[in-house]
Amino acid sequence: MIGRDGQVPDNDGMKYGIILTAGTLDEMIALATEAEANGWDGVFYWDAIAIGDSLIYDPWVTMAAFAMATERVRLGAIITPPSRRRPWKLAKETATLDHLSHGRLVLPVGLGVLDDQGYRNVGEKTDLRTRAEMLDESLEILTRAWTGEPFSFDGKHYQISEMHQQPASYQQPRIPIWVVGVWPRPKSIARAFRYDGIIPQYAEDQGIISHATPERVRAIAEAAREQRPADAGPFDIITEGVSPADDPAAARAQVAPFAEGGATGWIESRWQGAIADSLRDRVVGGPPG
Repeated sequence: MIGRDGQVPDNDGMKYGIILTAGTLDEMIALATEAEANGWDGVFYWDAIAIGDSLIYDPWVTMAAFAMATERVRLGAIITPPSRRRPWKLAKETATLDHLSHGRLVLPVGLGVLDDQGYRNVGEKTDLRTRAEMLDESLEILTRAWTGEPFSFDGKHYQISEMHQQPASYQQPRIPIWVVGVWPRPKSIARAFRYDGIIPQYAEDQGIISHATPERVRAIAEAAREQRPADAGPFDIITEGVSPADDPAAARAQVAPFAEGGATGWIESRWQGAIADSLRDRVVGGPPG
């Protein structure tokens, strides 16, 4: 994390997670326990309803199983789109999982991907501006609900006359929130800087891409130092990629420039052609740092 003193950590401050993108539920639970045993810092799943013929489980039930099978690793879903969830229900789900895991949950959020049939096929809002507004309102509701104190909310998309959710989240003042932010778009980056971390995407002529470079990461780290309040606390910059399982030196060389640029986390993201056996090979190979 970028600390309160604004200093970029050395490589020892980098944390390493892996997304379990394939396998049966039993296989993924086993992979989660193996990841913890092999030194990974985080085990992640993904939040979707139906994309093509992909085998997709409910993220909250899946992560609850991970929580029961592990003791140390950070848990989360990459990524949750609040615009297709009721934020007060999401607050209850996340607070419950935060207690079940004894404070190991992180909540990565974004606008979501429209190829998920849980959007346009069921009549959810798909307009970009509307989803962004719903994301902002949802985050405000979540942070209020997690306090355990009574609250109300009067927004454009959500209205709550009064609510008092107990228990409060296990982690206080809140469950850490990582926000997908598009660099260098000011509104998108400002949203991420209001919370606890950023999963960066990048605006280029051909559209929005996820390809990070150390230079891009360094620019985000510098902007975070300049734009976030001095008392805002630590801030995570999360990079994603695929590193080799069978060449630890090459894996370290791949991620080191990102750590030096200010990234605080690397998430191994094997989306293409992943099967349980290939994920197991990467899990057993250990984190790239």
